[in-house]
Formats: sequence, C-alpha cells, structure tokens
Amino acid sequence: MTTVLVPERILDTRHRQIVNGKAVVVEDGRIKGVAARADAPDGAAVIDLPDHTLLPGLIDCHTHLIGQIDNGQGYAQLVTRSAAQEVLEGVRHAAEMLDCGFTTVRDVGTFRAFADVALREAIDTGWVKGPRMQCAGAYVTSPGGAGDITGLAVDTDQIVPPDLRFGVVSGVDQTRATVRQILGRGANLIKVIATGAPQTLGTNPASPELTADEIRAAVEIATEHGVHVAAHAHGADSVKRAVRAGARSIEHGSLLDNEAIDLMSQAGTYLVADLYNAEWIASEGSKLGYAPEVLKKNELVADAQRESFSRCVAAGVRIAFGSDCGMFPHRYAGRQFAHYVKNGLSPTQAILSATLWAAELMGWEDRIGSIEPGFYADLVAVHGDPTEDIAVLESVDFVMKGGKVVKGR
Repeated sequence: MTTVLVPERILDTRHRQIVNGKAVVVEDGRIKGVAARADAPDGAAVIDLPDHTLLPGLIDCHTHLIGQIDNGQGYAQLVTRSAAQEVLEGVRHAAEMLDCGFTTVRDVGTFRAFADVALREAIDTGWVKGPRMQCAGAYVTSPGGAGDITGLAVDTDQIVPPDLRFGVVSGVDQTRATVRQILGRGANLIKVIATGAPQTLGTNPASPELTADEIRAAVEIATEHGVHVAAHAHGADSVKRAVRAGARSIEHGSLLDNEAIDLMSQAGTYLVADLYNAEWIASEGSKLGYAPEVLKKNELVADAQRESFSRCVAAGVRIAFGSDCGMFPHRYAGRQFAHYVKNGLSPTQAILSATLWAAELMGWEDRIGSIEPGFYADLVAVHGDPTEDIAVLESVDFVMKGGKVVKGR
C-alpha cells in the first residue's frame, strides 16, 4: 500500500533546512521518496497535515523502559518485584514513548537482566506497541556500585535473585566473561557504570567505580562483537578513563573538566546528557518522598551538568539526545529539547541530536534519523515549526512507525 503524507513543511535533517510544498511517499514500510504534492500516485492514501512540520521519528538514546518510575528510594525494593512485573511496566512505558514521537530508543539498562531484550522482542514481533529498541541487557558494574542492589541488610544481601546482579564484575577477566554473556543473550550494546549515581544509595557520582583496565576490557570484547559501549560517568576522572578506553558515548557527563571535554572532542565521543532529569528531581523529589541522600546528590550534579553541557557544545563535542526517562515519567521525554536549547544548542541542533546525530551514535544512520528513500517510514508531525519554537516537540500530533500510523490521522 502506498501512503502520501502532505504536511505544511518538511524538516530535512541531512541538509538542515525546512522544505515547503513537498510530500513524502511511503510504501511497504519505507520512505519511497519526497515529491511535489501534485505528484501523489493514483490510488494512494493521502494524509493531510496542514499547519504541521513533518520530521523523522525522534530517537532517545538514554531511556529506561523497564520497571516502575524511579521513586528516589534506592533499588533494594526491587527484590519485592518479579521480572514479569518489571516487563509489564515496560509495555506501558514503550507505548507512551511511541505516542510522544520517539520511534526509536536506546534502552541503557535494567536491574532485571534481559527484561529489556524481552520487551524488544515483543515489540519487534508485533505483540505490543513500542519503539524500535537497542538494549544493554544488564549493567556492567562493580560490587556495591551504582548498578548493584545496595542498601540491604548484611544478612539478606546474599539472597538477591541472580538476574538483579548479572552484570556485577570484579577484575578484568570477569568483566570480559560477563560482557560476552550479555552480548550472547541478545544485548545490542554494553553499558558500563563507571561512577556512582545520584539515585543509587551509598554511591558517589564523582567517584570512579570501575578501573581503567575493566572499562578497556569491556570495550575490547564489545568491539570484537561489533557493538558500542555506553559509559555512565558523572566524574571527570572516569569520563577520561572511558574515553581513552574507546567508549562510544558518555552518559550524563555532569562533572567535566577541560581535559575531559578536550578528550571527548578529539575522540569523537558522544555526550548523552539528561538535563531535564535533574530539574524534575529538584522540583518533584521532595513532594514524592525522595530519600535525602538522593536529593543532596542531585543538587551536586544539576548545575554542574548544565555547565558541562554548554562547554561541550562550545568545544564541538558530539551530542545525542538522552532523556533518562524512567527516572521521571516517559510522557515528559520531549521536555528535554528546551533544556538543550537553553544550554547551548540551536533548535535545529537540538532536533538533530534526536534524529540524525542520535542515529549516527547508534550506528543506524542508514535507516533512521532522516527522511530519505529507503529509510524506515518512521515519521512524526507537530503543529508549527520546531526550528522556531522547540517546545512544540513536547506535544506530537502524528506518529508513523514503519509505515503504520500509530497516533493521529
């Protein structure tokens, strides 16, 4: 079946320009081409989108679809929930992300190992509604680190289900073996937890948690399997370790110094920064009953992260959109765009961070992130022009994934 989308304007991310008077032809789930509005094939279904901008489906490179929305109480409570409950929560979140216009996500970790892979397979099979997914499978983390289950009593610590600690490693050999297992069970990328995290009780975001050799070992095995490493890293020392080891992206990057920024710029390492997340915690955390430790650590990183982001933009560091939704409700993922603009990106650059640049980070620039012949027909439309008012991306009216309309007309 052929479908023709007729918007007011099209955003050409490849050439960074608005195109008027054109239509997008979709056939068999792919973009066939961009044509004059009057050249719609006979018998094609026509979808008019007056006063709307059509752009590629959005991409979020830092999501957590599995499990409940973070409640700021640490993660020991996960022992009271089953993997099935976590995945079923993910089904709802996946649908929310798609409705917000995010047709592709990079899910960068779940404590319940491979729950994200199960969700990805359910989406790909067509059982549930959701975006295309790349999955990390399990966190690669140190004992007691930000990807471990902390805060349990000593006499209960040994009864944690194995899938909640699948990626806990100590030493180079165990890191290599665990990364091989994670990839063998269906992960598309490796997520290493290089520093502490604001939300994990008992950890310090500024402090290293994996050695340089452990990070390097993870990158070596990932590279052998043709996949990338995403490094959760707030502190500058661990950012430098990860960049030197060959990590593809730095997640968060809150406490960067000039050397870390220079290294990222020179190496072509992507920054995936979750600027809205810290604001959400600051404004809602106390009302939601967040632990005082979490609120204090959020204060530590919030302003510093915004400053680090602005300095990275000025230094030419590659930026890819990442909301960290799951720490806050997925329906608010689009709020991140305005914070990227506020802290240094132009509106067009902010859109590129969630389309073309994000696709490049994921290694999928040959299929998503741009409106081009042969690419997946993953398309969204918003009222108005997001290159002039980035806030319109917080409310997406029309979503098509793989040539099928999943929201709107």
